[in-house]
Amino acid sequence: MSSNPFGSEITGTDILEDLEFFDDWEDRYRYIIDLGKKLPTMPDELKTDLNFVHGCQSQVWISHQFQPDSNTLHFLVDSDAHIVRGLAAMVMAAFNQKPPRDILDFDIEGYFGKTQLIQHLSPTRGNGLKSMVNKIREAASAHR
Repeated sequence: MSSNPFGSEITGTDILEDLEFFDDWEDRYRYIIDLGKKLPTMPDELKTDLNFVHGCQSQVWISHQFQPDSNTLHFLVDSDAHIVRGLAAMVMAAFNQKPPRDILDFDIEGYFGKTQLIQHLSPTRGNGLKSMVNKIREAASAHR
């Protein structure tokens, strides 16, 4: 999972700065979809019921590994929907390769609030996004 650029090479701050350049939501959606294309491939053997994110309109899986030497969580995520992969990439930029305490303390609502994205998502997409965040926070709680 160490080859995942999200959380190190691609950060939440980078994404927020990039989104400021786009004036219309069509361009922002394209950018988010392109982010999803940069996610590493999740091996099929990790697409298990244990890693499945319930509450999403699309199929989403999140797998994690705790690295005790660096006290960080490393995630892989996948979805069958392009926009959801992009949203997952945004979540990975905020949470991947971070210590559990940093994940639990991070203001994800403020992060997404700065993007003004939530108001442009359908309610089911918004609920799915919350479900992804909850699954990540559960992993962080288990390793704090």
